[in-house]
Amino acid sequence: MTETDNPPRLAVLATGGTIASKKGADGAASPALTGQDLLAVLPPMAVELAPRELLARDSSCLTLADMQMVSDAVGLALADPGLAGVVVLHGTDAMEETALLVELQHRPGKPVVFTGAQFASDHALSDGPGNLADAVQRALTGVPGVALVFGGRSLPAWGLYKFASDSADAFRLAGGPQAVLAPLPAPVAGLRVDIVAVHPGGDALHLDASIAAGARGIVIAALGSGNGTPELVAGVARARAAGVPMAAQPRGSSSAKATTQRRALRSSGSMLPMAMRPTTALVAHMAGGVASIRTRRGVSCIANPWSKRRAARRWAGLDAQV
Repeated sequence: MTETDNPPRLAVLATGGTIASKKGADGAASPALTGQDLLAVLPPMAVELAPRELLARDSSCLTLADMQMVSDAVGLALADPGLAGVVVLHGTDAMEETALLVELQHRPGKPVVFTGAQFASDHALSDGPGNLADAVQRALTGVPGVALVFGGRSLPAWGLYKFASDSADAFRLAGGPQAVLAPLPAPVAGLRVDIVAVHPGGDALHLDASIAAGARGIVIAALGSGNGTPELVAGVARARAAGVPMAAQPRGSSSAKATTQRRALRSSGSMLPMAMRPTTALVAHMAGGVASIRTRRGVSCIANPWSKRRAARRWAGLDAQV
């Protein structure tokens, strides 16, 4: 066989999760299989798979340092000219957050495909082998960027969220298309960004407590299209005056009509990322900051505040005015 006849080579990064889990004596499933174990059940495929063990953890237990480790490992694989792409085996609880982090930090020019399972490897409905085979096939297409292959779907990292815990078809997309101008390479390990939920009658107590605890940024899980109570809005204004950047995450589309409180959040310096859940907005905030901009269609979207056109808008003090 000549060099040109060699099959493409993919890195397979194993991090644990349900796909690698078996039920223990206590009835609880926990990671027990290696990446090599999982690859052994695949049907014959015209590809060389190079497994690497990174972690063996349930993704609900991942730390920011763990997520950064996964992103760094993906970056090393992307830099290897002998690799055509990367498949990441990951737990579903934090899959969307790690996938977005990789997308933000690397903007891959090769395929990076995340997959996992809803049912453990020894479950009668085990879906891991099928998802893994589909993920490998998706990586072999050569389509660049980060994608999730799961339950027969192929979805981009932007707007990804887990909507079901008891179905093999577990992920969907929120909102519309997004725009990122350049990679956001800031490491997230050791960085604290908190999520503060808004509810009827809520005040700024939790916001103030997060800032007092040393939060470098705050994601506001807002009401409706990005609204907050008057007390919360006043707290956001105080935080911004102190140099703490904010990202207000709406429950629905932020292209809806602007209410007084939504305008107040914007005027006090809060940002309104679209097509994200609070936890993925948090990842974007940590990976370098987010700013609310306008596309030609007038839709709010994510932008890189460290791009050349926004060089003055740094993580420590983003200008969120539209």
